[in-house]
This record gives sequence, C-alpha cells and structure tokens, in this order.
Amino acid sequence: MAQFVHDISRTHSCGALTKADIGKEVVLMGWVDVRRDHGGVIFVDLRDREGMTQVIFNPEINEEVHKLGRFLRNEYVMAVKGKVVERPAGMVNAKLKSGEIEVHVIEFEVLNPSKNPPFMIQDEVTVSEEMRLKYRYLDLRRKGLRDNMILRHWVMQGTRHYLSHHGFIEVETPFLTKSTPEGARDYLVPARLYPGHFYALPQSPQLFKQLLMVAGMERYFQIVRCFRDEDLRADRQPEFTQIDLELSFINQNDLIKVMEGLIQAIWREAKGIELSLPFPRITYQESMERFGLDAPDMRFGLELVEVTDVLRETQFKVFAETLEQKGIIKAINVKGGAGLSRKNLDELASFVGVYGAKGMVSIKNSEEGWQSSAAKFFSEKEKKALTEKTQFEKGDLLIFVAAPTKIANDALGNLRERLGEQLGLIDSKSLKFVWVVDFPLFDYDTVAKRHVAIHHPFTSPKPEDIAFLDSEPLKVRSNAYDLVLNGNEIGGGSIRIHDSATQKKVFQLLNIGDEEAQEKFGFLLEALSFGAPPHGGIAFGLDRIIMLMTGATSIRDVIAFPKTQKGVCPLTEAPSLVKAEQLEELGLRLKPV
Repeated sequence: MAQFVHDISRTHSCGALTKADIGKEVVLMGWVDVRRDHGGVIFVDLRDREGMTQVIFNPEINEEVHKLGRFLRNEYVMAVKGKVVERPAGMVNAKLKSGEIEVHVIEFEVLNPSKNPPFMIQDEVTVSEEMRLKYRYLDLRRKGLRDNMILRHWVMQGTRHYLSHHGFIEVETPFLTKSTPEGARDYLVPARLYPGHFYALPQSPQLFKQLLMVAGMERYFQIVRCFRDEDLRADRQPEFTQIDLELSFINQNDLIKVMEGLIQAIWREAKGIELSLPFPRITYQESMERFGLDAPDMRFGLELVEVTDVLRETQFKVFAETLEQKGIIKAINVKGGAGLSRKNLDELASFVGVYGAKGMVSIKNSEEGWQSSAAKFFSEKEKKALTEKTQFEKGDLLIFVAAPTKIANDALGNLRERLGEQLGLIDSKSLKFVWVVDFPLFDYDTVAKRHVAIHHPFTSPKPEDIAFLDSEPLKVRSNAYDLVLNGNEIGGGSIRIHDSATQKKVFQLLNIGDEEAQEKFGFLLEALSFGAPPHGGIAFGLDRIIMLMTGATSIRDVIAFPKTQKGVCPLTEAPSLVKAEQLEELGLRLKPV
C-alpha cells in the first residue's frame, strides 16, 4: 500500500516551507488533514504541530505513487519525500505560511493508518464536550487547542526566565502533606504504613514556601499543581496550576513592582504585547463602593453610586424599611438605557434576586419626565439630589437596589457586569489590569458566629491597624493584594505574619485555640521563633491567565487533560472503583451508599 521512504529523517515541519525552499527535495511527516481526489491529481493537506503543507500526488510524476495515494484517509500518519514547487497562479493560500508552495510527492510511506475518528478534527467541531474529553488525544490535534498548549508552554518558559534573572530559585514542595483544612476540602490519601492516618494533597504550598523563607532561600518560585475538593464551574478544576512565589526582606510596594515586571514579561514572551506599567491600584473599599465587587472590570464605566444619604428621609416604604434595618441604597445610571423593554427589566430584576436582593426599582428619564411607579414617592428635592449625584439625564435608566451592604454590592456589582456585556460596553480586545489592596483582615461568619480570615490566617495586619485587633477586629486591614484583569482575579497574595506572637493572636481571633493551633500549625509557629525574616508572596492562576490570553470561555480548553464540571475524566474513567484487596491493605472499608 505504500512506496517506502526507507530510513530517512524528517527535514522540515509542515509549517516551515516557504518560497525560499522552492526546488529543494524535502521529507515531511504528519497527519492527513484533508484528502481531495480531483480524478487526476490527489491533493493532501499534511498537518503536524507547526502547521500545514499541501502535498500533491501527480500521476505524471509517479503513477504508482498516485495510485497508492487513493488509499489515504483522514488522520493517517504518513511520511512523504518530494520536491518543493511554487503553487500555480490563483492557487495561493494566504492563510498558511506554506501557502505559496506545494510539495510534489516522489515517495511516501503510511507510518500508521487510523480508524475513522469519532468527530472531525477541525476547530469548529459540533460534538459534546464529554465526547471531546473522552477522545482528548484527538481533540488536542485541533489547531485551537494545540495553539493553547503551545501558548501555555511559552508562558511557563517566560515565567522561569524572568524569575531566574531576578534572583528566584525554583524549589519543589511536597504533594503528600498534612491536612490543615481552613477553606475548601482537602483531597485525602490514606497512609498504608500508618493505619487510620492520612496525607492531604496541598491546596497550595503556602506553609512550605514560608518555611523556605525561614530557611534563608529569600526568593522562591514554583509552577505547581494544587488540589481542592470543591464544587466546580467553568473556571475551576479539582487540580489546577499556580505560579507560586515568596520573597524575603520586601514590602508590598517592592513585591508589586517585581510582579508587574513578571506579568509584563509573560505577555511579551507569549503574545508579543508590551504592557504599560505600573498598573493602577485601588483599595478594597473603593472597589466595593464603585463596582460592588473586589475583582472589578475596569474596561467600562457604569459605576455604582450610593444614594443612602440622599434618600435618608424617603417616603418610599421599600427604601425606608431597608434604612431602618441599617441597609443601604445604591444605584446604577444606565446611560441611554431608557429604551430597555419591560421584559428586559423583569429579567434584570430576576437576575439581582439570585444575589439575595428582594427586588429592583427602575426609573426611566423620558421627555415626559420620570417614568416609574416609584417616581411619585420622590420629592422634588430628592429628585434634584439624585439627578446631580447620579448624573441622571434624558434617555437614561436609573436602577436601584436597597439591601444590606453586602447584598446591595453583590447584586448591583454583578448586574453591572451583565449590563456591560448586554449593552456592548466592553472592548473585548482591551487589557485592563488593576491591583486591589488593603483588604479587611477578617470577616464575621454569622452562621458559625466567629471571625474568619478573608485570605488566610497567615496574612499580616497593616501596622497602623494592629491596635484594633483586641477592640474592633473587623476594622483591621491586611497587607493583602489581588491582581485583577478584566474583572477576573488572576493572582492574590499578602505580606505574611513573621513572628509567632502575632500569629498566635490571629489564630485566637479566628477561634483556633492553642491546642488546635499547635496540632495544625505547631511546626510553623516553632519555625517563626527561629529568626523568620519579613516576607510575602503571591500565587497566580496559570490556567486562568491562559484562558484570558486565548479568549477561551473555560479553563478546560487550556488544560491538556481536564476533568468535567463534575470532576470526572471521561478518557481514563477516573474516579473509579478499586479492588477490595487494595482497600483492605489500606485498612479501609466502604460504607454502603
């Protein structure tokens, strides 16, 4: 079935040949992407990782080769030996680097035939994601996914290059470690040699990278797999990759400067884009006031405005009741939004309900004046104040939510982003980075009736707020910072607590008693007592960065072998049952379901 190329090596990739190679004899190897039999000449698009080249089986060059070429099918792996010639006039394919040439086949060999694939190997594939994941090795042959993997490679190489040249050393930390659940659930691994005991897969290398700072490594990094047993969605996986860093003898401003250089280097290396530095910074408080969320999308306006003070004496019952219960009233002015239909407004009202808001009030500013069933409850003084504060003009739509502060911010913040997309306010090609700083150190869990850490319990308080730790802990701000890109948090970190006394104090405020602290974190507390340097760090979500770089809608499209939203791998059928002998060896027994 083939004319053998014998023991020869590939000379070029399928994406390398250009007009400069005309006249050369070359050997290409790859997959049959498309085969077209025009009755006389057979055209084959030969594909490898680097691109595509058109190869020609012409009976006038070699009749036997031409006859055998009729047996070729899509996804056959083959090698061809042939001569590079210029494509005829009018046959140039400007979309391909090799589009000005073709290769006339002299010899070829089918290196491996292929069964009919379960779906077409093309970018626009109409098949379920589960089918794509089941045959992921075929899915990855598609140009879009292949390019995502290549981009991921260059991001990782750019990261290593930049950090190595800025004094960081790459250190691997353990995957089998101690369970210290504070947020998401740990994945547990039974320890066969210690019945009843378990390792945990790390949710992050947090404790080990702090110990590396105590050890005097000064600047550490790792591109590391992390594991969290949590509910999944488009941007979450049970296992994910972080660019993890820690630095000693550094303050927040110094760290941010070094990290901005890293992000600039990554975009330059992987995308050829030169980012302008420094990135803007806003405080957590400002972010919540203006955008309602702590990861604001800065590509468009439509900012939130609090109007509680303007409506303090309101006669509108819904608003008055909220204010009596110490809630707030916030608004968004949708410029030119008076044309939105009643159906649109009903959908928006349902949308804010998802975030806990009991309702939404809207007012249209038309030529006839304010149009809303609620408008009659506003005095002329209140109307004038609202107009000035929200810049409410003819043709605009004013949307209000009255609720407890957290709910009002959450509802309107998410509504803002929905409106930004719905109204076409977002420039999809724009890159808007922003640092969000000065997060609160604590929140209060009303269910558990205790303070909880906003980031993690190792984040240091701002020095000027330490005095509030005993009296008003919710007033304490932290030395924490997140980097946000287009409304997506891509990295977060903090300056750490580096003395055991402060660390013990924070544990106490988090209702972690001395005994529990010693059991879970005793090794850290002891390490901090041996001259730990001031230090801080950050972790960037590699998967999310690649997703944003490529414009993918899910991180599953930028991970080679991801799990489904239910945490299943259709390719390997993991998770799976194991034999009774394995369980017995581990001292485990399954509970009947």
